[in-house]
Amino acid sequence: MMQRAVRIQVRRADARILHKFLAMPIIDTSTLRVIERLPGWRGRYFHSPSMTFAHYEFVRGSSIHEHFHPQEEVYEVLEGELEVVIDGVAQIVRAGLVAIVPSGVRHSVRALTDGRAIIVDYPLRHDFD
Repeated sequence: MMQRAVRIQVRRADARILHKFLAMPIIDTSTLRVIERLPGWRGRYFHSPSMTFAHYEFVRGSSIHEHFHPQEEVYEVLEGELEVVIDGVAQIVRAGLVAIVPSGVRHSVRALTDGRAIIVDYPLRHDFD
């Protein structure tokens, strides 16, 4: 009987999160404040219940220093080209390609052209509030 009660509590917690998310399921990213977290990387940020999304415009020559974090991170390039270095291996990512950075792995990024990209982190990043 105790297991069933725990399951119901988890379901209620999930329902509360889902209800909060569904209260505003569509976000107009053009209305979000633009933040330049690093020189040449202007982004608009928002969160789902479990992920962080960054819609970036980047400038040729700008970079994101080598770093790592507990979140898995996905770079989807919409326009332009990025050099993404994951665990010491450099690759070029352009429109139609996606770079997936595993959790806890060192990575860096350099913009080879001007462009746009969407970067998604899972689980969400509280440092992007």
